[in-house]
Amino acid sequence: MADTETLDDLVRRVDPDRWLASRFIGDAKARADVVALYGLNYELARVAGGVSSALMGEIRITWWREAMEEIAAGKAPRKHPNVEALAASGFDPNALAALAEARFADLDEGPLGDEAAVLAYVDATAGALAVLAARRLDPSTDPHAVKGAARAFGLAGLWRLQQAGRARLPAAWAREDVARRVTEQLKAARAEVRALPVAAFPAVAVAALATAYVSGREMGELEKKARLTWAVATGRL
Repeated sequence: MADTETLDDLVRRVDPDRWLASRFIGDAKARADVVALYGLNYELARVAGGVSSALMGEIRITWWREAMEEIAAGKAPRKHPNVEALAASGFDPNALAALAEARFADLDEGPLGDEAAVLAYVDATAGALAVLAARRLDPSTDPHAVKGAARAFGLAGLWRLQQAGRARLPAAWAREDVARRVTEQLKAARAEVRALPVAAFPAVAVAALATAYVSGREMGELEKKARLTWAVATGRL
């Protein structure tokens, strides 16, 4: 972060999809908390692509995990804007530490071995993130109500990483294979989100962008806004 950049500015720059979805959160404190969560996700997700060795990556992820564990233990938060924001949020710091722990998998060389491994990874990263955000917006949220939506967007994200040269999907998976799996998860999600509280819907709204991403074309900001607005307004993906 630049000295004059706020956490909201950072997330808008590095995770514009989730940031746009967060604009539909009416409560300002809840929105700030969710943005802080997305800031943590960015810090963790960028580790693997920004280090020269797995050891350096382990050190950075451990720093974030221990920062969350210290908050859970009642210690003063480390002097970092994102850590301080999370310490003041409504999130369980142990769950945030688990989110960091899941990112050690990013440091493994080569793609994930099979579909089961891919889904386990997505559930522990994009899935856990969506559950945390949804429960912050409405504590009554059933984690199963966000599962398919998080998987769809998580798979689309792995495909985008693949296109950028960071292969995490099984080598045999072509675009059509990823697109089919995204479609399957969205089909499940459309039934699941019926049980999602209205206030929690912004936590999964980004899934409305998943099919466009795996189609191979980039969306402009206006199209993204339109898709997200329609999703939130109708409660459908």
